[in-house]
Amino acid sequence: MSRLLQDVVGELSKLPGVGRRTALRLAIHILRMEPESVHDMTRSIDRFRNGIRYCSQCNNLSDEEICPICADRERDHTTICVVEQVADVLSIENTRQYRGLYHVLGGVISPMQGIAPSDLKIDLLCERVARGGVQEVIIAISTSVEGETTLFYLMNRLRQFPGLRITSIARGIGFGDELEYVDELTITHALRNRREIE
Repeated sequence: MSRLLQDVVGELSKLPGVGRRTALRLAIHILRMEPESVHDMTRSIDRFRNGIRYCSQCNNLSDEEICPICADRERDHTTICVVEQVADVLSIENTRQYRGLYHVLGGVISPMQGIAPSDLKIDLLCERVARGGVQEVIIAISTSVEGETTLFYLMNRLRQFPGLRITSIARGIGFGDELEYVDELTITHALRNRREIE
């Protein structure tokens, strides 16, 4: 096999969910593309990697300091949905059932992986709530052991704000499921059937 082909396959197979076979198919496909299309693709990836930033309010990916969701005056600014990762925002947005704001933690508490509460954007969430105007925080994180640990930690931190309604999405999502891979109908039902956390 060509050394150049091996290099491309090696790089592509570093992507999550892409094995060597898929990487080889992608490499061959790239080879068949018009040179200008390949140039556009690599330029787009380079611009994304170097130009993307995190929203200063919710930690979502953004082109600007404040993401389009936080900047949208039509959205419900009294409700914040807390998720683990940016991909979870996209999953919920695809349902077209939620019109509030988001807060991306950047993961879940996991002592085994060395992720402490201070490694997540929990303080930023508390600062947002402390500024006032937020009436409900929906916790929409995975139902894994780490997710449950994070949920209880968040509950304890958020209870300091009197009158704040703290809810969790309904657990129609199976234990251990990643929100990113759950179908839109299940997410819709989970959001509609959220419950108060006691």
